[in-house]
Amino acid sequence: MAANYYSDRVTPARIDHPKIDEVIVFGCDRAGMHTGGLARIAVERWGAQMGVGEGPQGRCYAIPTTGCSLHETAYAISRLINYARQHRDTRFLVTEVGCGHAGYTPHEIAPFFSNAVEVENISLPASFWKILGLKF
Repeated sequence: MAANYYSDRVTPARIDHPKIDEVIVFGCDRAGMHTGGLARIAVERWGAQMGVGEGPQGRCYAIPTTGCSLHETAYAISRLINYARQHRDTRFLVTEVGCGHAGYTPHEIAPFFSNAVEVENISLPASFWKILGLKF
């Protein structure tokens, strides 16, 4: 039963057109230089702002994953979770933040999202859910 509940909260592998109440959570450079990967797409399609390395912007939410320590990324993830709790009318589609250009693995990043399990408006990648103990 738990697997069915959480299966509705799996971030799609590909996001082309988020719904009006959805924002894409992406990993980025701490300085907000969104020049590659999903960060660049976030600027081109969803209103991410160059020079803004964390927080809400356009239809996105940036998490710093490069140019900072893993410890700093963990705190940024905690701030996202708190922000999502305050914005229940928005669904946060978390991508595999930190697992591309930053070079971390899902096993290193997913545990930082353990407090997001009970935040119903946060969706996580299937790889993160599996590490957190839920299989689909």
